[in-house]
Amino acid sequence: MNLKVPEMITEEKLVMLYKQMWSIRFFEEKVDEFFAKGMIHGTTHLAVGQEASAAGACAVLEERDMITSTHRGHGHCIAKGAEVNGMMAELFGRTTGYCKGKGGSMHIADVDKGNLGANGIVGGGIPLAVGAALTSNMKNKGYVVLCFFGDGASNEGSFHEAVNLASVWNLPVVFICENNQYGMSGSVKEMVNIEHIADRASSYGIPGLSIDGNDIMEVMNTVDEAVKHARGGNGPTLIEAKTYRWKGHSKSDAKKYRTREEEKEWRDKDPIARLKEQLIAEGILTEAKARQLRDEAKREIEDSVEYAKNSPEPSLDTLMEDIYA
Repeated sequence: MNLKVPEMITEEKLVMLYKQMWSIRFFEEKVDEFFAKGMIHGTTHLAVGQEASAAGACAVLEERDMITSTHRGHGHCIAKGAEVNGMMAELFGRTTGYCKGKGGSMHIADVDKGNLGANGIVGGGIPLAVGAALTSNMKNKGYVVLCFFGDGASNEGSFHEAVNLASVWNLPVVFICENNQYGMSGSVKEMVNIEHIADRASSYGIPGLSIDGNDIMEVMNTVDEAVKHARGGNGPTLIEAKTYRWKGHSKSDAKKYRTREEEKEWRDKDPIARLKEQLIAEGILTEAKARQLRDEAKREIEDSVEYAKNSPEPSLDTLMEDIYA
């Protein structure tokens, strides 16, 4: 294999990642469809177009490693091993969901799989990741924490306080800023006065790297080095993965603040299509096999919808349960 990939990434793993990225996309598109039909309530934030940063980053983790996620976290959950049936059931408000149907899109967690949870608060997962990394150090657990957040969260006080503490205490955490170019309707160019968010790492004395977040190979290689750096006792790294969300900020966003030309430019950088081209060029995948994997991923998401629809709704007598830990 001529592709430069981390040592644990086999050809079989690359094929699995191709299918996983389709699973993330189909999950998001299905959720978008049912929100539009009024069959799912609350709100949701979709990561169509950002599949490489989630799949690539989680691909290089050990089973014991952990992640914290964001309000745009479905892809992170799937990449860290969450069951799509439980995720879809949660969005449909069913008892078989991850939070028994009471949490919705922004609160999916699976501690057994190392997913400490999505978070409805912008930047809310950053100090949680640092706390988990502190636990790893104090109890000699040896795990590393990946902390996902968006470009908007990099302007929150929680980001600066948590990164500073992680640096001072040399904690095993990797901060991954998924810069999808917009915080709600505001361009990142209007929100920060630097070219790369990763440049902020120098203020805290840690490595900072800005990468193509739509290139899963670059994501895997960069995150792998950062994870090794953290696991070796060398402290945190800040990685900025530059990517783009194809959909609006949330279901109510008409995307009037960006142009059709810009959207096309980023759609031409589709991370799934790029991986497919690379794998076919390497002889790892064929067009027929690629179609098969895509169809399998789509079918599994369709099955998760049926699972959710056929699962029971919570009864009124459970209204006051699961409120306190």
